[in-house]
Parts: sequence; C-alpha cells; structure tokens
Amino acid sequence: MKVAVIGAGVSGLASIKTCLDEGLNPTCFERSEDIGGLWRYTPNVENGKCSIYQSVVTNTSKEMMCFSDFPMPENFPNFLHNTRMLAYFRAYADKFDLLKYINFKTTVISVKKCPNFSSSGQWEVITEKNGKRETTIFDAIMVCSGHHADPYYPLDCFPSIKTFTGDYFHSRQFKNPHGYDGKRVLLVGMGNSAADIAVELSRVASQVFLSTRRGSWVISRVYDNGYPWDICYDTRVQTWIRNTLPPSVLCWVTERKMNTWFDHANFGLQPCDRTQFKEPLINDELASRITSGFVVVKTNAVEFSGSTVKFADGSIEENIDVVIFATGYAYSFPFLDESVINMETSKANMYKNIIPPNLEKPTLGIIGLIQPLGPIMPTAELQARWLTRIFKGLCRYPSLNDVMNDIAKKKEIFIKRFGTKRENRLQVDFVEYLDELASDIGVKPVIWRLFLSDPVLAAALLWGPCTPAHFRLTGPGKWNEARKQILTTKNRVIKATKSRVVNNQEDKSLSLRLLLGAFFIFAMIWALIV
Repeated sequence: MKVAVIGAGVSGLASIKTCLDEGLNPTCFERSEDIGGLWRYTPNVENGKCSIYQSVVTNTSKEMMCFSDFPMPENFPNFLHNTRMLAYFRAYADKFDLLKYINFKTTVISVKKCPNFSSSGQWEVITEKNGKRETTIFDAIMVCSGHHADPYYPLDCFPSIKTFTGDYFHSRQFKNPHGYDGKRVLLVGMGNSAADIAVELSRVASQVFLSTRRGSWVISRVYDNGYPWDICYDTRVQTWIRNTLPPSVLCWVTERKMNTWFDHANFGLQPCDRTQFKEPLINDELASRITSGFVVVKTNAVEFSGSTVKFADGSIEENIDVVIFATGYAYSFPFLDESVINMETSKANMYKNIIPPNLEKPTLGIIGLIQPLGPIMPTAELQARWLTRIFKGLCRYPSLNDVMNDIAKKKEIFIKRFGTKRENRLQVDFVEYLDELASDIGVKPVIWRLFLSDPVLAAALLWGPCTPAHFRLTGPGKWNEARKQILTTKNRVIKATKSRVVNNQEDKSLSLRLLLGAFFIFAMIWALIV
C-alpha cells in the first residue's frame, strides 16, 4: 500500500515511522530542505512555512512530549529550547532510518480523488520540485502539514489600524528583540506567543503593553513541588475528577488553583467569561514583569489613530511605535478540495479529529490538526498509529450513520467543556482522547487487571503522568522497555534539575508506605466503580 505523507515535521516523522511499522510504503513530501517543521528555526520568515522566534522553549516537558518508543536523552532539561527539539527529531529520524523516505524541496500542488475513488479509495497527487511537476497515484494520504503557517490577521476587527503611523505585523514575523530598544510596543492577544514576546521585549523596550479581550489564567512550567506542570496535570485520576465535577464546581476549583500563585484579578489577567474555556498560557516570568512595571496589561484595543491607541475601558496610550498581532493562525489546506475538508466547519466534520466523514473510503486523514491539553507529539503519533491501521482494515471504521452520530455526540460534549469560541475549535482532553484512540488500536492498558498482576505499575498508570509509554505496554507496537520507562519517569524529571545533591536525613519511608496503601485501596474502589 502506497501512502503519501505531506510534511516532515512532528506529525510527518511519526507518520512515516508508523507506516513502516505497519508494513506500508510511505513517501513523504516536504517543501523545505529539512525536517522539523515548526521547530526548525530560521532567521528569516519563509512564505507558507511555520515560523518561530529564536528563544522558543517547549511548554510541555520532555517526559510527556517524546515519541512513545524513543525517550528523550536523560541529560536533556525538562523543557527544551527549539535547537534541542530539532536535535531530538534528527536522532529519531536516524534511529528509524526515516530520511530516505522524504522528498525535500517538494511542494504538494493538489490532492484529488481518482475517478474510481468509490471503489479504489485512491488519490492523485501532483507535486512540484525545481519547477517540474509530477503526478503519482497513492492508496492513502496522511496530511501532516501543520496549522501554524497561515497567520490569522483580523485586521477587519481593527479597521483604524490603517491610520497607525508605526509598524504593525503578525507575531509570526517576530524573531528576536533586536531593534526594539527604547520603543513602546503593544502586543494584541493573550496566548503563549503574546506572553513570550511581551516578556522578551520588556527587557529592551521602554514599555510593553499587553492587550487582551478575554484575559487568561497563567501557570508556570514549574508546578507543584517543582515538577513540570504537565507531569502533575495530565494524569488519569486528575482527568477523571475534572470531567466528573459539575461545571460550576470545576470552575471554582480551577480558579482557586490558578490563584494560588498570584491573584489574577489583581494583575488584570483573570478571564472575564467563565462560560468559555480558555486554555491557560504557560509563562514563568509574565507576573514578575507586570509587577515590576515592564509589562502593562490593557483591555481590548478599539481604535488606532496616528501613534495613539484607545482601549475598551476608555484609556489611551500615546507614542506607540510598534503593534504586534499575536492573534493565532488560520487552518487551511490549499492542496485539498473543499469537498474533502472545509476548515470553517472542520470541528463538525472530522471523525476522531482525523478523517473527514464524507469520504466513500477512509483513505485520507489529517494528523496533528488538534490542540490537546498536553503535548502534541504523542497525540499525533497515536493518531498516526490509529490511521495506518484504519488504512489496513485492522481497526474497524463504522458506518456513515455511526460516524455522524459519534461526531454529534462529541460536539455536544465539546461545547459543554470548551465553549464555542473560534480559538477553542481544535481543543481536546489529552488523556481522554489518547485513551479513546488507544482502545480502538488495542494498546490501552487495562488498569483494573494490572492491580491484580502488577499493582505498582497500575498505581503509576492511574496517579502518575500519562506519558507516551503507557501506550506501548501491550498490543500492536509493544515495547519491552515501556514498564521501566513509566516507573522511572519522576527519577528522570528530578535528575534534570538535581545537579547539586543535598543530603536529606529525614526518614519518609513510613509515610510513603501509608500513602501507597491508601492509594491502593482507593484504586481498587475506583476501578470497581468505573
């Protein structure tokens, strides 16, 4: 079976590898000259390609965001600079000999159904390299082109920006703080990029303003007891509690937790609409820069005039030199016909967030078009594992009626949890989504059974972080090192920071045994209930 993989970033590399694992024949098309996708920093913005700023560091930790059978090196820090991420991808590609399947500097012009698609499920792919076009027939398509290349630039929401006398551009254009010395800069938006750029510019600019319409919760990479935030947040028990609590109670609990670091209302950051989910932004320094006066939080910008900006609360800031719109990205696939996927309604049109349901044959899927409350890498990898088995007929693909019923059911749950805002449309619950795909593949660990045969592992699966190795314990693609990888997770997390060893004479063995005993009893009760 010939499979076209479009893109050689995170999703593309995982897709090539899963194709090989399933005995498929992948051919990858990458428009740039290298792998890495979003994580490949370039000093210049390249048209139609992902772009990151020089200082980008991961928001998810290495133990959570590695590929499931290829751990990150133990000497890597818990959160990685983009250069180390790229080094990891190169090591992954070398380990599994993936580069020979990639056609670099090759652009996919179009992907169309073959005339006999209803019976064959085949696709006609037109590519271009060095000005020469080529047409190839493929049995299946894995679209891995990402969703951080086409900037969402809502200038129609700011018609008066045309009267602004300074520079204005999308955050995609930002690379580093050089050239901003002494300037007054306005960031429009309140996501991770907006916060990162605001903090970075505040070290050289005379003043940075951060304009937000909705506000946001802010969390640090360093979370409870110094562990990475996702190690604490993305566990099965925590997920079950969050998804079981009534929305009003969950909102109250969330607010209390978020405000333990600092009172968001006092910093002008607290989200204003509690009915609409807002993914927390991850930034270790924003609160410090605000309290030091280097960053000033403003309400939504409503009017630009010359070098003056007026905000929704009536306040005015003058002598603004630069406006940077950190307003996210649009999602488009110019090589695909709108009959295959229409991004205006994509949330309602994707089965398992992967396959457009209007295909007579499920031979095309979008990998990585998703925003989990956790790392994207293991999510994309599991999507690829699921999709390749759909291609081979090893995972059951339901009838159109069942597909549409599943989509409708998921949409109802989605709106209840995440609301209807545009920026939330790719959101999914990390653990729940992975477990759903893993169940179809046959790689989800059965925890209640493990409590009878391997209670230590079962406890780690239930209360510990949902690391990628959870889905290599059993079934297709089983990895013999998975159990060890899971049980030693926190040792590696600590090793990354404990460069100076301090002797601790306190004997904690008794309290630890009591705690484990209590956990075991609760686990048995919980497993029997659910």
